[in-house]
Amino acid sequence: MSTSTEPETTEEAKKPIQLDVKVESPQACLREVVVTIPQGEVQRYLKDAYDELVPEAQVPGFRAGRAPRKLVEKQFRDRVVEQVKGSLLMDSLAQVTESQDFSAISEPDFDYNAIEVPEEGDFKYQFSVEVRPEFKTPDWKGVELKKPVEEISDADVDTALARVLSRYATQEASDAPAEMGDKLLITAQFTHDGKTLSAMDEERVTLEERMTFSDATMDDFGKKLKGAKEGDKIKGKVTLGENASDESLRGKKVDVKIEVVEVLKEETPELTEAFLEELGDFETEAELRAFVRDSLTRQADYRTEQALRSTVVEALAGSASFELPPELVRRQTMRELERKVLELRRSGFDEDNVRRFVNATKQNAQASTESALREHFILEQIAEEEKIDAEPSDYDHEISLIAEQSDQPERRVRARLEKSGQMDALRNQIVERKVIEVIVGKAKVTEEPVDNKDADDNSEFAVYHSVLPTKDSEAIPEAKYEDNSPPEADKDTERNEE
Repeated sequence: MSTSTEPETTEEAKKPIQLDVKVESPQACLREVVVTIPQGEVQRYLKDAYDELVPEAQVPGFRAGRAPRKLVEKQFRDRVVEQVKGSLLMDSLAQVTESQDFSAISEPDFDYNAIEVPEEGDFKYQFSVEVRPEFKTPDWKGVELKKPVEEISDADVDTALARVLSRYATQEASDAPAEMGDKLLITAQFTHDGKTLSAMDEERVTLEERMTFSDATMDDFGKKLKGAKEGDKIKGKVTLGENASDESLRGKKVDVKIEVVEVLKEETPELTEAFLEELGDFETEAELRAFVRDSLTRQADYRTEQALRSTVVEALAGSASFELPPELVRRQTMRELERKVLELRRSGFDEDNVRRFVNATKQNAQASTESALREHFILEQIAEEEKIDAEPSDYDHEISLIAEQSDQPERRVRARLEKSGQMDALRNQIVERKVIEVIVGKAKVTEEPVDNKDADDNSEFAVYHSVLPTKDSEAIPEAKYEDNSPPEADKDTERNEE
């Protein structure tokens, strides 16, 4: 008997739910949705759940599957009702998503525990969801674009190679005054009107012209610290960014007291045969230089892609006007930051560059996120219309690049991305790059040579520290290394350093 009824039950479970959906638009990128499911559908789901449970239910005093249905329903009601609630929500949400004309960009927001399955009457629940704005797709075919082209010179390779070698330099504490480029071990205390805002424990930094924090900048860092010796205490000012957590202090200067714990002088190793092998099994200096040039080329390609992307979106944005609610921008800020960090790492940028980018973005979060969201929505709409999507091989390629840069197995990188929910960000990254390639392929492109000497601003050193207390100060994209610097045995990563 069970053999003849099972297909019928399975077929019945596949039937769409009869439901009523009401959608309101309180904001341009937000939908409030009320879903009503008739009691008859609730009973259908309850019947299916009990039909599946009764043949296997274990009830004291009865053999498994032999207890009367009424007794099973009474004893297991709470568990089955909770199960049915989950099934009704999951299935109805899927139907709503497929049937409505909006494109969700976030998970539905509702209080699961507050939703109850009624014994009588309709089953109702309400949720809000962020959606893509609606706008007419810009005419992108045949746009005129200027493509910057960078040439990697021998001098560029020399500079980049020097930075690689400095990672392996021996560092010794010195009584000599600090010079630009030296490593310093410092502590810092930030105060305003006599009140301590925060303190930075011992941090190893490079003496550059400027230092940036997650929410502030010290423009005269190099000027103040040049010539300092171990034990010196230097007073200065840092300027808080326009997105600092305390609105009353945004753009203002606060006091900082820096103590130099150590001045470290470094000696760069020579490119001996043994050291070349340690760097990554290079046989000759020429082979190492070729690898460094390839790394610089990848970074130049990234800058070209970003410049083209900006030019494309700028050319299209004028005819794609839509509103972006501030709440949406705020919620998407960390998501966009994580996506950008992924892109930087797969393009071969080291953690110094990543930290500089993160700090600059955090200090100008709203403007940069709004710009990125506008770009994303325009490119995503074109991707849908042109049926452009990420393929499994695309994910494999991206993960391979990230794994190479971080010197981790590809399987571990994939697992970390999946666990942290960043596979969606990776997908957006792939799709947007493909869309840009399609647009450029049909555009009128003019190449323009550019000087890349300012592409990597090494006059600035960045640290992950918020001068003002902030709730999301810990929400910083995961670094490749625990101490933000590669270990000596990290061969493959060193090959990708600038």
